[in-house]
Amino acid sequence: MQPDLELVHIRKGESFAAWRHGYPFRTVRWHYHPEYEIHLVVATSGRFYIGDHIGRFEPGQLIMTGPNLPQNWISDIEPDEIVPARSLVLQFPQKFVDDSVAGMAEMEAIAPLLERSHRGLLFDNVTSDKVRPLIEKLIETRGIMRLALFWEILDVLANAPEPEVLASLSYELDLSNINESGINRAIAHLREHLTDDIDERDLADMVGHTASSFSRAFKRHTGTTLVRYKNQLRVDLACLTLLTRPEVKIAQICYEIGFSNISNFNRHFQNLKGMSPSQFRATFKANGAFKAAG
Repeated sequence: MQPDLELVHIRKGESFAAWRHGYPFRTVRWHYHPEYEIHLVVATSGRFYIGDHIGRFEPGQLIMTGPNLPQNWISDIEPDEIVPARSLVLQFPQKFVDDSVAGMAEMEAIAPLLERSHRGLLFDNVTSDKVRPLIEKLIETRGIMRLALFWEILDVLANAPEPEVLASLSYELDLSNINESGINRAIAHLREHLTDDIDERDLADMVGHTASSFSRAFKRHTGTTLVRYKNQLRVDLACLTLLTRPEVKIAQICYEIGFSNISNFNRHFQNLKGMSPSQFRATFKANGAFKAAG
């Protein structure tokens, strides 16, 4: 059930890849890659997977993903049907955009877009309609004009109406370089002891806050309350267990991750994922997301 690494081919003399593919295609499997990706569906409908998010797609769907975020689009077609052009794809390395931002002050404007894309961003149809002709032209263009079109596309995305964030907090937070003070230290402790009975006062005492000041600081930092954040992380952990340990019963997962009863677990899972734990596991299994991404 581990995603495959996709090796993105960037041609010599170019900074990024821009291409289209049909369906079925070799990249249509559960996969990840270290490059950012802008993915626009131009034909077929079906089900898509971004991290631990499951949804339906239609022609015109526009999604941007950050580095190493597992993904897959599976079209609903007849067994022998072949679709000549299903998706338009733009892939670019972290170093390319980092060097551009470092060298050109104007590029700072896209930094928030890049950061948010680490969880996957779904844009509205108006933005998709603006981006499609730019990607189509970019695919056929060579030389310096490719750069002009590339930055125009990112400018459209950076100034688009607020996109829907897809994957859960587990895909947003990178704790490898987390600092050792304040709210970040509390979050690190919470994640390390996620299945324990930890309340707000415990974390507040640990970082030297009163309970009320910690509550306010935590909500400013994460955008949500501690209770909801903890439930979200536990549901994220449940998703990972559902996908990587298919033999484990759902009731056992419920208690392993820190919920005290199955009905409470099911309710939080339904609210956060839009389906029950059993539906989540069955949907991934039925659609072959782990074997067969694009």
